[in-house]
Amino acid sequence: MFKNSKKYALLFFTIFLLFFNIYLFAADWQNSHRKFTFAMLDIGQGDALFIESPTGTQVLVDAGPPRKILGPLSGVMPVFDRSLDAIIMTHPDQDHIGGFSEVLKNYEIGEVFEPGISDFSKTYQNLEKEIKDKKIPDILARRGMRIDLGGGARIDILFPDRDVSAWETNAGCIVAKLVYGNTSIMLTGDAPMKTEQIILSENSKAQLQSNILKVGHHGSRGSSSLAFVQAVSPRYALISVGKDNKYGHPHQETLDTLSKTGAQIFRTDQLGTIVLKSDGQNTNFSFLK
Repeated sequence: MFKNSKKYALLFFTIFLLFFNIYLFAADWQNSHRKFTFAMLDIGQGDALFIESPTGTQVLVDAGPPRKILGPLSGVMPVFDRSLDAIIMTHPDQDHIGGFSEVLKNYEIGEVFEPGISDFSKTYQNLEKEIKDKKIPDILARRGMRIDLGGGARIDILFPDRDVSAWETNAGCIVAKLVYGNTSIMLTGDAPMKTEQIILSENSKAQLQSNILKVGHHGSRGSSSLAFVQAVSPRYALISVGKDNKYGHPHQETLDTLSKTGAQIFRTDQLGTIVLKSDGQNTNFSFLK
């Protein structure tokens, strides 16, 4: 009886080691073949962008309005993955930060980047308190900063270039360029033409040129000036927008501007979550409804 027990225990242990080694091999293979991922999540009228570098660094740029983020986010992250290396709050409007409270409750966060805009809304004040209570490093984003994502991927901050504490929230928002190999994405938040003009004056066309434009302010006519879109000269223009929203986004003027530059337009209200995969040379899109 005792000998049989030892035999079964040894057999069980051998099988366990076999499956454990298979798991380690699969994990190592996945890491070595991991591609750069960028996803514009379908969260309705708002913004939420997920980034994963080839080395597995994960960043969430904005989190949309309240009670919209967790489902779409789980659609692009492994089911048991409960950590994000960083979150970026482009500006403190509810359609961009409303979902961060749920993110903080469900994910471990490495650090926070924000523009430093003063805002007295309850949503923003509660979020700032949660960040402080959890002792998450809170970093002021400024022009010239580079966030190294690993594997050659990076985020370069283009704006703010100054103290924007007293600025209107959209005007003071974070604008950045995400780069991995030949893939580059201009992240504009809700930046209006006033902010675009500052960025144009401080950067060459070569510094702004990007394959992909995250269209500012959900396609509002107050963003995406012809001069800015021409400087970026995107092949693809991505718009995060709610279906039949009350603002009429995206405005026809903006769609016309994008069409003039030859950009192919993808919209979350029509396609769902927009997922981009890149090996640094080639870019592929897929869509999750």
